[in-house]
Amino acid sequence: MDWVRLAGGVLTVLASGYAAAAWWASRRPLPAPAVQGDDGLAPVTVLKPLCGDEPRLYRNLASFCRQRHPCFQLVFGVWEPDDAALAVVERLRRAFPGCDIAVAIGAHRTAPALPTVNPKVANLLAMLPLARHERLVIADSDIAVRADYLRRVTAPLADPRVGIVTCLYRGRPLWGIWARLGAQFIDEWFVPAVRVAHAGGSQRFGFGATIALRREALLRIGGFAALADRLADDYWLGELTRRQGLRTVLSEVVVGTDIAETTPRALWSHELRWLRTLRALDPAGFALVFLTFTWPMLVIGLLLASSRALALVAVLGAMARTLRCRDAGAALRAPLRDTLLLLEWTVAMAGRQVRWRGTRLAIQWTRDGVASAAVGASPPRPHDRADMQPPSVSRRTR
Repeated sequence: MDWVRLAGGVLTVLASGYAAAAWWASRRPLPAPAVQGDDGLAPVTVLKPLCGDEPRLYRNLASFCRQRHPCFQLVFGVWEPDDAALAVVERLRRAFPGCDIAVAIGAHRTAPALPTVNPKVANLLAMLPLARHERLVIADSDIAVRADYLRRVTAPLADPRVGIVTCLYRGRPLWGIWARLGAQFIDEWFVPAVRVAHAGGSQRFGFGATIALRREALLRIGGFAALADRLADDYWLGELTRRQGLRTVLSEVVVGTDIAETTPRALWSHELRWLRTLRALDPAGFALVFLTFTWPMLVIGLLLASSRALALVAVLGAMARTLRCRDAGAALRAPLRDTLLLLEWTVAMAGRQVRWRGTRLAIQWTRDGVASAAVGASPPRPHDRADMQPPSVSRRTR
């Protein structure tokens, strides 16, 4: 039928076109923001919510202690006083006695309506009173940074028109094929999608790997309490400041984030949460995301409509997709990676729950955005994922 061939041709062209655009955008260097009158050395407080003794936690946190910055403070927050992450913090204090470190313990006391409060936000609410500086950096616990990180990510905050500064990140697989596939999810799909959107002028970004902002901008949106019932609190920090007329800056700094999944179940659960979160933030845009899954889309397109011209277009699309891979092994896994994404996207189109570190969050659409509510009153458990342990590590509670 003519419409079937037309659909196959359109699918092949669009999938190849996106693959080429993603390759092009990924090659473009992110411009360093123009900064006048500030070299990024103003005092800054780093807020680090913690939950359990993750793999490489000490190494990642130590990278923040080694910053080449004249005045910075680290504030860590945990849910319970017996959290295993506290032992890592004490080790940091011994190793870096000159580092200004504070700890907030018992975030549940700041969240009396526990079932409707994002657990990470509850942690941040408890940590903020300990922050001593006007500039704030919120960063996930599983990222590692270079010594000039704080200076570079906070420098754009000298411009009063800037709301937040955020960073892209690269996946650092810890062990095994499932972690490597997880890193490809970030490096070959998520990051290129952001780069394409950024090249098109979008500022709708906010990533938990890094968000830098001024305390004044945080208070203008109502503080962390404004995020208490929202899914994707990092995104909403940016969105709510943009609604105040402030710009979002995508920094040229790229940090590393650990990918620790060792089983298909763990990888599936983690990526399904990400995809359902994206769907909750932009349902219409998410419906078209299938066009970014290059390999299965090219196969389906050619099955529906085969011709020499379309085959050439598909070859060019496949080449552009392959060039996004960091090595030959990743290139060989790319068809599997894209097919797995297609399956996850299909499942993510339905369902209204995501799971974050042992806490189930129900997705609810509201008039002004997307809210999240914990199902049940159990506090977050450290990862709640024993299958993220390396084979050589005992399966203790982290």
